[in-house]
Amino acid sequence: RFNEDGLRLLRAVRFAARLGFAIEPSTDAALRGCAPLLDRISPERIRDEFSRILTSPRRRHGVEHLVETGLIDHFIPELAATIGCDQPPEWHPEGDVFIHTMIMLGMLAEDAPLDLCLAVLLHDIAKPPCRSVDPDGRIRFNGHDAMGAEMSETILRRLRYPNDTVAAVTSMVARHMQFMNV
Repeated sequence: RFNEDGLRLLRAVRFAARLGFAIEPSTDAALRGCAPLLDRISPERIRDEFSRILTSPRRRHGVEHLVETGLIDHFIPELAATIGCDQPPEWHPEGDVFIHTMIMLGMLAEDAPLDLCLAVLLHDIAKPPCRSVDPDGRIRFNGHDAMGAEMSETILRRLRYPNDTVAAVTSMVARHMQFMNV
């Protein structure tokens, strides 16, 4: 059935995230195997399903499932670089950038607006390309907020989000370091 409409791949993840059920193993294997079908789906249709996943109460599980199945690689491939991108343990004892991002998504209110969900997902998207290590071993991500805003704009325009959404999200990503001590 996935071959008839590749968007059903995202719908399966959305229903699992919205309703809180696990996808049966053979269906989950089909999600993985059929992931390239998303390359034939319009960005607008992908955007709409992805937005529904992000605004579901179990958004973290939805995004994690998109990553586990490789579906997200077909519309936000930049997210893969956050997996395994370690951070200073004194500031981020939870682990890498991806784990931090998933925790943040999980902490949002169930009814969090789409703009905020997108900003939280993308707030550290530029940490991997900005990562550097000082001679003393300290990990830094200088400029990741500004570069993250640029990367967010690229991602959101690729998915054809409206201009007001792009502006709101990029503004939040660009300024997210201003709120770290609040």
